[in-house]
Amino acid sequence: MEIDNYKRFSHPVSIFHGRALPTMDGSLAGYAALVHAYDLKTPLPEHLCFISRQHKRYKVEGWEVYTLRHKPKPSLVGHLTFALKYEGIDLAILNTLFQKIQPTELEGWVKSEPNSRYSRRVWFLYEWLTGKKLNIPDIERGNFFAVVDIKLQFGGASELSKRHRVNNNLPGTQDFCPLVRRTEKLQHFLDLNLSETAYTKTGNIHPDVLSRAAAFLLLKDSRASFAIEGETPPHSRTERWGRAIAQAGFVPLSLEELLRLQEIVIEDKRFVKLGLREEGGFIGVHERSTQRPLPDHISARWQDLSILMKGMIDSYQKLNKKGLIDAPILAAVIAFGFVFIHPFVDGNGRIHRYLIHHVLADLDFTPKEIVFPVSTVILKRIDDYRRVLESYSRPRLEFIDWRPTENGNVEILNETIDLYRYFDATKMAEFLYECIQETIEKILPEEINYLEMYDQMKKNINELFDMPDHLADLLIHFLEQNQGKLSKRAREKEFKALSKKECQQLEELYAKVFKDTD
Repeated sequence: MEIDNYKRFSHPVSIFHGRALPTMDGSLAGYAALVHAYDLKTPLPEHLCFISRQHKRYKVEGWEVYTLRHKPKPSLVGHLTFALKYEGIDLAILNTLFQKIQPTELEGWVKSEPNSRYSRRVWFLYEWLTGKKLNIPDIERGNFFAVVDIKLQFGGASELSKRHRVNNNLPGTQDFCPLVRRTEKLQHFLDLNLSETAYTKTGNIHPDVLSRAAAFLLLKDSRASFAIEGETPPHSRTERWGRAIAQAGFVPLSLEELLRLQEIVIEDKRFVKLGLREEGGFIGVHERSTQRPLPDHISARWQDLSILMKGMIDSYQKLNKKGLIDAPILAAVIAFGFVFIHPFVDGNGRIHRYLIHHVLADLDFTPKEIVFPVSTVILKRIDDYRRVLESYSRPRLEFIDWRPTENGNVEILNETIDLYRYFDATKMAEFLYECIQETIEKILPEEINYLEMYDQMKKNINELFDMPDHLADLLIHFLEQNQGKLSKRAREKEFKALSKKECQQLEELYAKVFKDTD
């Protein structure tokens, strides 16, 4: 067995799945070694591990390099131990690995090292993922270990597994359990306590101004969500979706609620079959001459949608307790998980962004009375948004076997459910946190500042003239449109009653009040 292990893990590698090695003087470790040794067909982690003969640890594009003293034994046990110790849990790789190895290999490890935190965690993960029991008696004594190392990844609520004597703190269920790494960037955002900032900023605003700001920001977010999809709908449709967004956090998340939202999104139902898809789905274009699909993203198999959606909703219900997992991180997992599954024929993108609002409001991260226009920032950073989506979609295309259908769709030919229920959502969480930070620290204060200046300008107008509200609003609108100047047309039509001196006085007042908005 030891000789077989050595042979399996001793093959030299020069390029690993298209990635150049950080140095030729060393060897793969952890998940990289397991993927190579067992020829696992599964997406790779963003960072892989490598053992170098150099006496320093460092990071380089796509790699984390360790020294010889970290080198694991060239065996299944050695590399599994290394992976859990330094890389955390990758459910997709582990589930693929467990289909390849003999159960006796793990049974021997657990029986020989029953007190090892690594053997017991792998034992638990094997049974949790596969639904099969290893031939090992229950552990009756010993400390309980957490399955997820919270120094490496974010965990969920703990559930005791007495058989393995571990605390199952996986953030999800077997049918949906993305994981997020505890990066320096995410820790920085946690330390900022943006939720407290949001409540402080809104708490210091006059209720009337806050109410008006909420209405403006709601409409702004609704428009941005359509614009992200390349749509410019009529005002009535934008307002309709805005009213739906305003309900975020008030109605519990369920499949029925998602179906209700789809009905709101899809106004013309003649060409779209509502409900869960009953066909394949992809995002991309068609080859012009043959109409063959050219996918950038392939949606989950329609046969798996019921399992995946139930898994997503069940996982959310396990995690949506304030203080259990940070709201933006959970929002990223749920919202991006939803859009990757792409359960509907149409409307997925807008509901995906609705879910961000829902989680933030449901966990009281932001005040329910105001929608923070995250979609506005996403639209502003649309290229970054696309890169985040592509970071998930592109690496998975090679693991999906499909053929084109007669109507220009795709039909998936292999099992792909793990691609959608087990993935690393770290990039999504980091991106979403960046958007939320800009929304709270920049967009909201700018909107409040604008309304306060607007009110001051209107007060100045009322002190000078007996002017109806609608005309005062129109006057400010004209000044805004023309960089603080009243156009010749406005002077000669709507405001012909104003003298030249009065027009000049108004322009000077506008410049003084709105001096910082250039």
